[in-house]
Amino acid sequence: MFPTVRSHLEYQDFVTQQLKTYYVGGILSLQNSDWILIEKLWLVDLSRTFSLLKDTFSSQGPCPHDPADLLRSYILMHLTGTFSVTKWVTALRRIPLFAVLSGFLPGKTPGIGTFYDFFTRLWLTDNLNFRSKLKRKPKKIEKGKHKGDKAPTTSTGKVAKVVKGLDHAPTRQKVFPFDRIFTLFKELFVLHSASLGILGDVNSLCLAGDGTPVRTAAYPRNKRICNCKQNGISNCDCPRIYSQPDCNSGWDSYRQAYFNGYHLYSFSTTASKYDLPIYCRLHPASRHDSISMLLTAEEFRYRYPEWSWGKVLLDSAHDAMPIYQFFDKRNVIPLIDLNKRNLGNTSFKDDFTLSETGVPICKMGLEMKDNGYDYSRCRRKYRCPLVKKGIVTCDSPCSPSPYGRCIYTYTEHNPRLFPLIARNSNEWKNSYKRRTCSERSNKREKIDYMLEAARHRSSKMWTAHIFTTMMCLHLDAWFKENKNLNLKDSLLAA
Repeated sequence: MFPTVRSHLEYQDFVTQQLKTYYVGGILSLQNSDWILIEKLWLVDLSRTFSLLKDTFSSQGPCPHDPADLLRSYILMHLTGTFSVTKWVTALRRIPLFAVLSGFLPGKTPGIGTFYDFFTRLWLTDNLNFRSKLKRKPKKIEKGKHKGDKAPTTSTGKVAKVVKGLDHAPTRQKVFPFDRIFTLFKELFVLHSASLGILGDVNSLCLAGDGTPVRTAAYPRNKRICNCKQNGISNCDCPRIYSQPDCNSGWDSYRQAYFNGYHLYSFSTTASKYDLPIYCRLHPASRHDSISMLLTAEEFRYRYPEWSWGKVLLDSAHDAMPIYQFFDKRNVIPLIDLNKRNLGNTSFKDDFTLSETGVPICKMGLEMKDNGYDYSRCRRKYRCPLVKKGIVTCDSPCSPSPYGRCIYTYTEHNPRLFPLIARNSNEWKNSYKRRTCSERSNKREKIDYMLEAARHRSSKMWTAHIFTTMMCLHLDAWFKENKNLNLKDSLLAA
């Protein structure tokens, strides 16, 4: 049968009553850190959880727990720094505060199986992973040639092939196993953050994207199903059974070491001072940032059809011509740092060359003066840098005109070197300085919430773990927005 669902106001009344029962006039007391947890969960309204998961429940059978209470308890588990469901179930039975804040009566808390049944409701398929456990042994990827370099893509032109495939893909939303947990994240957290105004203008979003390694195990575990070893063949290419088929080995450019696990790619809003993530995706560890970004960006567009995407800020690992063309077709302005390996003066036209930032250099070796962008013709105008007050002061002028020599650069000819927003302009600098918000968001997930401390063995659990961590980041932002919220006096008043 369907669970008994209560409103958020009824949950708040329940918490107030239970706190007075256990923490007023008794031997138990609440510390300052406890009040932070109370106030955070006081702000989050999860009453719509059942309506979003209704198709996973049956009208027959015993009455289950309200899924809002289970989700709230799982969020509280992350807020308290617990990473084992087994240990959390023990904590619920041992600490009345955790049970009350979750929405349970002390002494009547759910067991381990109840939580895992809830996780199953969040996953659309019976397969715990995205891929089959049976696959061939992957080849070892190359590491970056220099310190800080990403691992190279596995084949030449792969970015262009992915972009071509996405351009020809049908414009319909794809179904993924994690769609339900994403729906909870979007409907209960992201949209509420947008209503508070802490995500910026959702009709012209500016997002920053970045990938980060997620280490899940020391090395990939697999089991042979062939007889090659008995026949004296120790290194065969036969398919094997992997315990974590979605994981493989990747190169961590920051730590300069190989790792086994996932490559987590996420988009965060740059307009928020809280560096809030609004979409993420788990990829194999060996996948390059540019490929992960393209797939994640296309999924993001279909999952937020009501929002408009204005700009995207990316680092130099995404500096590839097909990526500029990909965003241009979707009316998104890309602000991407140039890859240092592809810098240097480039021949342009006549005796003119281009600087590292795409500015024409005249015959005298000077960068020409930016004279603005013509949006109707999609071109930028550059003038002679030695024209002062309408007079050409150059000893050997390039043009006999008193106006001086003019050069036009067209975005459609080379969107990488001639972007809509010039790289050396103040508009570029003011926008691009917010790119690091995605790195700060990843830092909060991996260090503050100790993302890699979990010991999950399936993509289902890792996805639930990551999205719940992102929920906590939004909850932290709401808590900071409500600095004047003081429940201590009102809740414990006699």
